[in-house]
Amino acid sequence: MKKWVVAVAVAGLGLSLAACGTSKDKTTSSKSSGDKSDKVITVASQTTPMTDVVKLAAKVAKADGWDIKLVQVTDNVAYNDMVSSGEADASFAEHKPYMTKYNKEKQAKLVAIQPIYNAKVGFYSKAYKTIDKIPDGSKVAIPNDPSNQGRALAILAEQKLITLTAGVGANGTIKDVTANPKHLEWLQVDLLNLSEAYSEPGVALVYNYPTYIAKLGLKPSDALFLEKKIDDRFAIQVVAREDNEKSDKIKALKKAMTSEKVRDFLEKEHSATLIPAF
Repeated sequence: MKKWVVAVAVAGLGLSLAACGTSKDKTTSSKSSGDKSDKVITVASQTTPMTDVVKLAAKVAKADGWDIKLVQVTDNVAYNDMVSSGEADASFAEHKPYMTKYNKEKQAKLVAIQPIYNAKVGFYSKAYKTIDKIPDGSKVAIPNDPSNQGRALAILAEQKLITLTAGVGANGTIKDVTANPKHLEWLQVDLLNLSEAYSEPGVALVYNYPTYIAKLGLKPSDALFLEKKIDDRFAIQVVAREDNEKSDKIKALKKAMTSEKVRDFLEKEHSATLIPAF
């Protein structure tokens, strides 16, 4: 059974998890199949600010007669599992490279529908204020999944801390590190646990997203260095399935998620951590 928690309100109305149904729920199955009388759009997401955006989009969609129901999950697999199985119509929690990795591993057919924002990502250091002070042999905490690891290594290459195989860009792994003048030691960690490495002895640098580093009271302005060149492939996306990507539900969701109210919210409330991508 997938791990997921109580669904958050539909445009402010509290609903329990039981109301969401499961993959065995015939009602849910008929909704996902495109029943025109069904005006409920189920969206799986994980944490803020993604969940905040979905809740705001729910208010926008209400004016057009749609109810967007947010189901908040606890990890970085459940939201894809829910969409893939038909338990949710869409998700809002990931970038396209991570979705592509899931598709390959699970033989799934998820589709990136609409980029919403680019998170400001980079490296944080508890012990050092400048790159030149980082000693040889220091540990560097990077994601253990290929899509996020490649992005982290590309940022280190931007700072001339390492050199990567020519042309690999953000698609590299530690095997593509061709020069490592500071003899950095790689600590490969699950994305959700990277923040815990921040205070570990000997860890000089920790890659992270604003969402996860925030639990330590940190924000992008506290990073030792951030990504210089934004790669739109890593924008947080609305994701659906091949069989429903052109449905009225997904069209309505896309319209609400790219509304002026959502853009204003991103620009006014989260400008320190992200940049709108629509």
